[in-house]
Amino acid sequence: MSKRHGEFSNTGLVAQERSSEGAAVRTAPESRTARRRTSHLKEVPSSRELRDQLRSRCRIAVQSMDRCQSPSKDELEANARDILAELQLSEGYLGWTMVILSSEFWRDQVAAVPPERRLLLLPHCLKHAEGCPADYDQFGLDCEKCGACCIADFRTTAEEMGYKVLVAEGSPIVMKIIVSGHVDAIVGVACLNVLEKAIDKVLLAGVPCMAVPLLSSDCRDTSVDEDWVQEMIHVQQDDSHQDDSVSRSATFMHLLRAARQLFEPQELVRLVPRLRGGPSLDELNGTGIAGLEPVAATEAIAHDFLGQGGKYARPFITLAAYDAMTGAQGASADGASHLSKMPDAVRRVALSIETFHKASLVHDDIEDDDQFRYGIPTMHRAYGLPTAINVGDYMIGLGYRLVSRDLAALGSDVAGEILDLLADAHLRLSEGQGAELLWRDARDKQLSPLDALKIYALKTAPAFEAALLCGLRCAGSISALQKPLKQFAKHLGVAFQILNDLKDWHGDQDNKLESGLDTLGGRPTVLWAWALEKLPLPQREELLSLVDSPEEPAARIARVEQLYREAHVFEVAYQLVDKYQTRAEKIANEIEPPELRRLLVYLVDTVLERPADTADNLVVPSIPA
Repeated sequence: MSKRHGEFSNTGLVAQERSSEGAAVRTAPESRTARRRTSHLKEVPSSRELRDQLRSRCRIAVQSMDRCQSPSKDELEANARDILAELQLSEGYLGWTMVILSSEFWRDQVAAVPPERRLLLLPHCLKHAEGCPADYDQFGLDCEKCGACCIADFRTTAEEMGYKVLVAEGSPIVMKIIVSGHVDAIVGVACLNVLEKAIDKVLLAGVPCMAVPLLSSDCRDTSVDEDWVQEMIHVQQDDSHQDDSVSRSATFMHLLRAARQLFEPQELVRLVPRLRGGPSLDELNGTGIAGLEPVAATEAIAHDFLGQGGKYARPFITLAAYDAMTGAQGASADGASHLSKMPDAVRRVALSIETFHKASLVHDDIEDDDQFRYGIPTMHRAYGLPTAINVGDYMIGLGYRLVSRDLAALGSDVAGEILDLLADAHLRLSEGQGAELLWRDARDKQLSPLDALKIYALKTAPAFEAALLCGLRCAGSISALQKPLKQFAKHLGVAFQILNDLKDWHGDQDNKLESGLDTLGGRPTVLWAWALEKLPLPQREELLSLVDSPEEPAARIARVEQLYREAHVFEVAYQLVDKYQTRAEKIANEIEPPELRRLLVYLVDTVLERPADTADNLVVPSIPA
């Protein structure tokens, strides 16, 4: 989710400025308003005539929109409100109209993408609930193409044209497919709630995307304007419209792909040659590290862990920051060709950021005794505690070597400054982790919200800061940007850590597989601190006793959650996220050049992803500035 909390925008209009080339550069909202309910804004026009009328008006409206940059939700909302006011229609159609506006904005760019490079995303709720023979696999509904519903018709048509088809609405695999490089555009069918949540990141990344909303959100035997879907599947350029004449929006898609590609086995070995040789863990065909020469084992495990998973947000930030200061060609529509020329030294700096991050994860998992990372056993569970500690240490050394060995390419002054930035980030991260460990192991579990936020700032912000500043230093001096970007990273990091703590209560399919484990593990969180500050004394003492209680974990977690809700800690946490996010946005608005400003706004939108079940219309206590 973006900063809009899964809503159809809860801010004022987004300001725009113009770069020296005249292209619009979006800035962050100047202010953030209170949360609001949005269910009343998600009505579907009941008649086909009205739906056709609104779509026609949307097609006219997009002609005056700037095609050089994908629209934000705020811009879509402003245009949609204008259309509804002009046609004297209910505000309830706002969400639906925004989806149609977005689809019409992207129509020409989707049409310019060959069908074999498109993904068709279909919802399983279009199937007949009774008697459907299809089973579910890891990719969603495995349609039998029995002809009993329109899913088979859409799928058959699309696959004959060359589409890749996925029947699994809202699946997180969609963005992974995009970043992996298999598709360049998405066309989809879903209810308004799912369209809002699942496609948000895709739009923010600047990926061409069209959608047809379902006619209801009942999730059983629903329906859709089938001819609209067929038209969307068949969308193609007019004979008079050649590919090179289509206005293409700026996109981070190529930079996201470039960050991921750093960790593909062949590229990883090219950029970080394996000095000890020998087979990789994959090449051992599951026989384990016993088949390796002992000295080579540490290197093999480290390489394997580097490529295992993650969002690769930090190396993306480094590559994108460098790109923003060197012409932003990688963020252009044809960025892939420009990124192929990016210096390997810059790639290795981006690699070093992720290497440090992965090392910290290994050690963090040990310290918290977490069982899973990326959906598989953590390293200390898989290889034992001593090996995991050693591999984490090895990756720290590897991170520094990735920079130090490129002195000639980077220049000694640049390499020295980058190494200093990395060392500073490493020290602060360790201080934050150390503070957390001391609190965890202390008898007294009292914690103030301010102390929790200080730990957050040390634990999370340094990685974002290093990723940004190291990328910028590869491109030139950072003296004028260092202070504001440090503050930006601090606010972004604190907000991210709060959301990460909230995620612990909503489940985490990649890492912690049960809710509330941070509490049972004794981690100092702002949720805990706020509960201690606001609960009456009897409940406060009960909360403190639950850490070491002999009760079953499930019962303890349930009671902690109940106490948290009595103290309104979840609501307060979201308000704190809003506060720190607003501060980050304010700094982003003042950053030059515009290309870097755009990256910062994108980071705020995407890094601060809200859990899916964020509550609407929260009534929260006031938080001091």
